[in-house]
Amino acid sequence: MTESVPARSGDDTVLPSDVESLRPVTARFVFLYAFAYAGVWLALLTPMLVTIALRVRELAPHHAAGVLALTLGVGAFFAMVGNPVFGRLSDRTISRFGMRRPWLVGGMLLGTASLAIIARAPDIPMLLFGWCFAQLAFNAVLAAIVAVLPDHVPAVQQGTVAGVLGMCMPIGQAGGTFLVQALPDSILLRFLVPACVGLVAVLLFAVLLPDRRLSRPHGTAQPPISSWLDPFRHPDFLWAWLSRFLLVMGTAFLTTYQSYYLIDKLGYAMSKIPALVFKGMLLQGVLIIVSSLISGRASDVTGRRKAFVMGSAAIYAVGLWSMAAAVDETLYLVGMALTGMGQGAFFAVELALVTQILPDRIRHAARDLGLFNIANTLPQVVAPALGPLILAASADDYTWVFIVAGCSALFASFAIAPLRGVR
Repeated sequence: MTESVPARSGDDTVLPSDVESLRPVTARFVFLYAFAYAGVWLALLTPMLVTIALRVRELAPHHAAGVLALTLGVGAFFAMVGNPVFGRLSDRTISRFGMRRPWLVGGMLLGTASLAIIARAPDIPMLLFGWCFAQLAFNAVLAAIVAVLPDHVPAVQQGTVAGVLGMCMPIGQAGGTFLVQALPDSILLRFLVPACVGLVAVLLFAVLLPDRRLSRPHGTAQPPISSWLDPFRHPDFLWAWLSRFLLVMGTAFLTTYQSYYLIDKLGYAMSKIPALVFKGMLLQGVLIIVSSLISGRASDVTGRRKAFVMGSAAIYAVGLWSMAAAVDETLYLVGMALTGMGQGAFFAVELALVTQILPDRIRHAARDLGLFNIANTLPQVVAPALGPLILAASADDYTWVFIVAGCSALFASFAIAPLRGVR
């Protein structure tokens, strides 16, 4: 386990002095960390991939695509705002339980309760309320749990650990879609079982986490609001943020419209969608896991990050274009496989890259990573808004949705090239 280095003379916080001085983390720590991280994605992504779309179809069968886009878009706005806010609060939390632990536990409890509200919502407004609250809660968890990487993992292990963490999102995706199609036909169970599994995983990690602590806030004066934008004044951070935004834009089109793509483009019945989504996510997830582990370790060994990130974004683009050309399940699965290869390498190595270029990773890691996470959430607002426009211009042809998504992923590759602080 990692331990905090005693505070420097005159310092008012109990913090590690520098990321280079951190002790190597153990396999036990990495396993519990990955289990918890996968649990958060299991709870959050299962609704986004399957259950909210099915619930919307029940409540608004004649306007499902538009209502789904509105719900996910508004929810993503709350996620976009909540992540940096809760990250900032986590960085300044004074508690005998630590800086991160209260947000891990509280966020998972409130997020699970919010999913129960969605499952029992009598109408779309209540469903929308539940999803917005769920996004706030789960993004409080994400802000705290991602900050554990710079808090506890030394630079020489960050690529490897980030590679392991890169497995967690596909495990959450595949696990959630498996549970949905395996559970009885109960919308309540399909929302709550994945969330409860995630809750247990995060609670276990929170109990055993050697959390950092503050004796009091970083200084007595409140920093100006403009200081929140400080990371964006660093060119490397800005280019990395743009690359993540463009790549996630591609993934947002896929996650938002995958179910309706299978129904309206490939012609499958609604009853077949959970099983088909599970099959695609399982294939994608296996390849994400493999590419995450290989690329994360390889980037540590070679000391290079940029080439892995640029190449993986290009592979993801090819996968989306394959889905655009699909006329049956086979090419759809080819596309899912390619997106898995690209996504695994991209998210694993870029996370390690970002932790190296954070402007102030000792005192503001969660805040800066929260601001970086806007690149994960903003596309979930933009893609659902652009999707209906693309469909309207193309006579409801989902081919063009995936063509646009692939172009966005390709531009993500180009955006990494200007970085100077990492190789």
